[in-house]
Amino acid sequence: MPKEILVDPSLFRKAGSLAFPTIPVHAYAGDIASERAVRGDARLKDVLRHMMIVREFETMLGTFKATGAYSGIEYAYKGPAHLSIGHEGAAVGAALALTPDDHIFGSHRSHGEFIAKGLAAIADLDPAALRAIMEHHAGGSLLATVETHLGGADAKAVAENFLLFGLLAEIFMRGNGFNGGMGGSMHAFFLPFGAYPNNAIVGASSGIATGAALRRKLSGSKGITVANSGDGSTGCGLVWESMNFAAMAQFETLWTDAQKGGLPVLFFFNNNFYAMGGQTIGETMGWDRLSRIGASVNPAALHAETVDGTNPLAVADAVARKRALLLEGRGPALLDVECYRISGHSTTDANVYRSREEMAAWEAHDPITSFSTTLVEAGVMSLEDVQAMKETVAGTIRAVTAAAVDPKAGTIIDIHSNPTLIGRLMFSNEEIELPAEPAPDVKAPDTTARVRQNAKKSRFGLSPEGDKLSPMRAITLRDGLFEAILHHMVHDERLIAYGEECREWGGAFGVYRGLSDLLPHQRLFNSPISEAAIVSTAVGYAMEGGRALIELMYGDFIGRAGDEIFNQMAKWQSMSAGHLKLPVVLRCSIGSKYGAQHSQDWTALVAHIPGLKVIYPATPYDAKGLMASALASQDPVVVFESQRLYDIGEQFHEGGVPEDYYRIPFGQPDVKREGEDVTILTIGPSLYAALAAADQLQETHGLSAEVIDARTLVPFDYAAVLASVKKTGRLLLVSEASERGSFLMTLSSNITRFAFGDLKAPPRVLGSPNWIVPGAEMESTYFPQVGDIIDIVTGEFYPEKKSNRRGVRTWDDLELARHSL
Repeated sequence: MPKEILVDPSLFRKAGSLAFPTIPVHAYAGDIASERAVRGDARLKDVLRHMMIVREFETMLGTFKATGAYSGIEYAYKGPAHLSIGHEGAAVGAALALTPDDHIFGSHRSHGEFIAKGLAAIADLDPAALRAIMEHHAGGSLLATVETHLGGADAKAVAENFLLFGLLAEIFMRGNGFNGGMGGSMHAFFLPFGAYPNNAIVGASSGIATGAALRRKLSGSKGITVANSGDGSTGCGLVWESMNFAAMAQFETLWTDAQKGGLPVLFFFNNNFYAMGGQTIGETMGWDRLSRIGASVNPAALHAETVDGTNPLAVADAVARKRALLLEGRGPALLDVECYRISGHSTTDANVYRSREEMAAWEAHDPITSFSTTLVEAGVMSLEDVQAMKETVAGTIRAVTAAAVDPKAGTIIDIHSNPTLIGRLMFSNEEIELPAEPAPDVKAPDTTARVRQNAKKSRFGLSPEGDKLSPMRAITLRDGLFEAILHHMVHDERLIAYGEECREWGGAFGVYRGLSDLLPHQRLFNSPISEAAIVSTAVGYAMEGGRALIELMYGDFIGRAGDEIFNQMAKWQSMSAGHLKLPVVLRCSIGSKYGAQHSQDWTALVAHIPGLKVIYPATPYDAKGLMASALASQDPVVVFESQRLYDIGEQFHEGGVPEDYYRIPFGQPDVKREGEDVTILTIGPSLYAALAAADQLQETHGLSAEVIDARTLVPFDYAAVLASVKKTGRLLLVSEASERGSFLMTLSSNITRFAFGDLKAPPRVLGSPNWIVPGAEMESTYFPQVGDIIDIVTGEFYPEKKSNRRGVRTWDDLELARHSL
């Protein structure tokens, strides 16, 4: 779309062929003598010790799951244990080449990567820095527990016990685990050591690490990000979307000089030849070497390479080379790290999918056995030294385990005495204050024609005579959204906006029109048509301290990003016990005229997921104020916008839409029209049908309807609705979502409970039929109309006022339900 990039037919119509870079396979040529010279014997011994710690830690977990006891310690561990026994060379080798400023994102099988990264960080940090980190975490309470129950010979030993105890306490869901017991085995992290969240969803860290790399690039942070996943994840769409997102050419072609260069993200695949039981090479994948997939992403083939993952020094060499390349702005990069999973996928894995002969053949390549042999043969250690190290490690893990299962050390979370603990972690309910001065990379707002045009418009949508003004003459809902977004983009340089057709096009429905005149590409850019990556990268961007405004164009496309919205964006704040904030605003329009795949109201689907705030403004005043609150929020927010309301003007707020910046608190329904006989609660565009029906009810039937616009779905304060129902005794709830399972059903159920004594009739929900959305010609027979509202009020609430039906709903709801309609 950018005019700066010419699509030249004379170039693209030439005959020729494509060539691909050579992809190295097992190219490490180092030897132990050279490694001793570079790293020193002490560091090489630590490499072996770190691998032993990872192995013993995971052996302990596996033993608990299999027998209920480890080294004489009995404990009924109920959680998962996806072990990485056999991956130690990959995990420790990678950590050896990273610094504390590098951030790794893991998978469901990432205990080893977590431990290895933490141990490497401890080795690199000085004692004072380690002490400060431990004292800062949880106010020093975890450190005090470690010093009391475990101690340590020196600061480094205390820090290692701190790392292992904090992780194990988290796995055992103890209150003083690193995540407060809210994450567990597959979601653990400790940010100060560069160990960012592990992830239970296969391949999910690919997008999050890519977004984190984007934030690090834009903020000028040191270091790289690493997306750890397995070979099976190459079958996941998000992984491909993320690699493409990370390799977007615009980083070189369109971004300003200071921000040019690829993203500093390394896609690190622990290739153990199996997903769960499916074998990737020869069965479930088309590639013969995982590294081959790099050639499909960009001309540099992601600098892909296949590495011997059983040799930690080979892995460290490859990671160090890729890291240097990434820091030069030549990313992203890919490593295919071949290792073998000695343990099963989980503790219930009977290994029926692989032969004993295969497993026996790989025993000779056990990374710990191989590396200890190398050190002994080189004279770095003796066999007795290796055995002594193994026993010391076993003693450390036993001591940490004993402390973690002891309630005096590993504090048990008492939900019975604190029943809303988890609920209070769902949202921070915090907002930021914006700087008074504009960000340095933004042009003056009045340099774009849209701002000048808006300045000439009426702030109110009605003329003095009460006639509706055209969108050319009055501030619209689209304009209200724009003004709030513009204010935040101007004043919050951490905020970026992206999605499909967001820049020159101005967003598919023009909300961003004019922003491209003011903002550089790195603040507002077009993404690929990759809904999963759009959301996932925003999550990672936010985890690293940024703020993201993203657009999926149509709400119907939520399905393309289901995991990223429901499992990532929604959950990390609570799974981290509040250590992470997720200031992500996701915009989704609800279509009209486009039929079944582009016109669905999925508000109920999103509102059903704990951890997401959900708003649906229906007026320009509310759109501006609620969008401002969304962009200021530290919590993830989903904004639904009706395409049929983009051009509507303000009809309610006295004085119209204020020019100045303002916020509207979430959760407060707004009474748009007062009445005495019936309460009509609406969501989205149904507000206007309800208002028109209220006029006719008053004129034709003498009934006074109070109309309330929900505005916010999550949270929802029932006070205004309950007060209205106390007055009217009757409640009709209207939205354009399909009735079955709609959010109105939840509201109706709760209001029935809360206001049972005030109700004179059962609440009635009016939504769309449980059918596909038809095309434009039939929409008026599908979405609730004025006549449908009048029919219910006069036919069910006030049967004495009943007249001829005005709506099209002549069917019997009970009969339709019998046929699942």
